[in-house]
Amino acid sequence: MTRRLVLAAAQMGPIQKAEGRDVAVARMVRLLETAARRGAEVVVFPELALTTFFPRWYEEDLGRADHWYEHALPSNETAPLFEAAKRHGIGFHLGYAEKTPDGHRFNTAVYVHPNGEIVLKYRKVHLPGHSEYDPQRHVQHLEKRYFEVGNLGFPVVRAPIGDKQVNIGMLICNDRRWPEAWRVLGLQQVELVMLGYNTPSLNMENRGFEAHHLRVAHSHLSIQAGCYQNSCFAAGVAKAGTEDGNELFGHSIIVNPQGEIMAMATSWDDELIIADCDLGMCELGRRTIFDFARHRRPEAYGRITAQVGSEAPAVWTPKA
Repeated sequence: MTRRLVLAAAQMGPIQKAEGRDVAVARMVRLLETAARRGAEVVVFPELALTTFFPRWYEEDLGRADHWYEHALPSNETAPLFEAAKRHGIGFHLGYAEKTPDGHRFNTAVYVHPNGEIVLKYRKVHLPGHSEYDPQRHVQHLEKRYFEVGNLGFPVVRAPIGDKQVNIGMLICNDRRWPEAWRVLGLQQVELVMLGYNTPSLNMENRGFEAHHLRVAHSHLSIQAGCYQNSCFAAGVAKAGTEDGNELFGHSIIVNPQGEIMAMATSWDDELIIADCDLGMCELGRRTIFDFARHRRPEAYGRITAQVGSEAPAVWTPKA
């Protein structure tokens, strides 16, 4: 039986610091409604889709940043999105800043069934940036200040999308650059990875030159390699455009298990891209080159989990 999934990636243009959640949610509802008209069964929104990318700004008192976080889903502000999904029978992926009842803060994503139930939650593991104000940086990147390392691992769940069961997993932004994250999902037979990001067009670290066009190339390379090496589809969905004076590069994509880009956003604004995904394509890699049961050799991979920083290799010298 052919299992086909109509997948929508809902790129969003910038969300300015002065704009409220009502502005972002209204835009998301319009994108979801467009996806419904075009026959999509699921729509994927970006990382931190409800607000500007607030880790650009330093707050000494974290309590002063509480307004950026969601304390419950749905909230009064996000309810229209849940209602629209139910009305149109579409599931959706949402990235947001989460503050738990006991005060923990995470960069979080959820997949929501059309009935409003949260099917799967993921909290970002690979947090980039720094935790204290850095006077040498033109723009701060304080994810390590505002978020804790995710504590849910890399879960996969088999759940309904439309009229079919799909193995769903999630990553957030910088996670896409870490092959270990993809492989943990692949070891759970993931078929669809939902991935949101807010990535600047320039490398703000200023510790070496990285060409503007390579920022996009490296993002796409990471997602394409993750899909190919783990035999899955992915929607890599961005915010784009100039947000509070800082350019985000966009270029949202949908990728198939061969590592091919099936669809790509070409604007700096709200834009919906859609692909018709044959989930049967996941089987080829899993039965051949990436048949993990036959070909993986975990006994040789000890360094991957035993070591954090890199270590210098042994030094060879010629005999006298």
